[in-house]
Amino acid sequence: MADSSDEILQILREQDLQLTHILETHLHADHISAARKLQEQSGAQVALSNKAHADCADIAVEDGDFLVLGDEVIRVISTPGHTPESLSFRWYDRVFTGDALLIGGCGRTDFQGGDAGTLYDSITSKLFTLPEETLVYPGHDYHGRWVSCIAEEIPSNQRLGGKSREEFIAIMTALDLPDPQLIDVAVPANRLCGAISSI
Repeated sequence: MADSSDEILQILREQDLQLTHILETHLHADHISAARKLQEQSGAQVALSNKAHADCADIAVEDGDFLVLGDEVIRVISTPGHTPESLSFRWYDRVFTGDALLIGGCGRTDFQGGDAGTLYDSITSKLFTLPEETLVYPGHDYHGRWVSCIAEEIPSNQRLGGKSREEFIAIMTALDLPDPQLIDVAVPANRLCGAISSI
């Protein structure tokens, strides 16, 4: 995944916006975070789960916390399972789910402390209980989609829709996916918010 920090900084300049916070959903294994570079360029504070044990975090958050950004309030929802420290962030009628809940799928659970049963519980008890009109913005999508909603994901998500916890665990166990190519580099670097000097 390419570093998008220059693109983000360009958008901020064009829109005359000040970046004050960088909200990390989890410690990524497939790419190096741009958080450190964005922080150095903008002075923004990095927020990460307290379960990430990342020294670079300016703000360590946990389930139920609220981040006050000017007049805006963002609710922190702990959604472990993809990784133990995975978070989602709710803002008005939107939820940013990182790699926990994807459009039509979910993050894998076979490395980095992942657990299929925990992910099922996170999604069904915390995300699927949000109002059905809640817009779902995942961290990425392999088909170029940007947004879904809870009402669509509950019945139609291929890994979760209508599935029992046991069925979901069986699906995730059978995936047999190769490790991300950058896992040995990305995870240590992302404990330092993407500091290249850590690799």
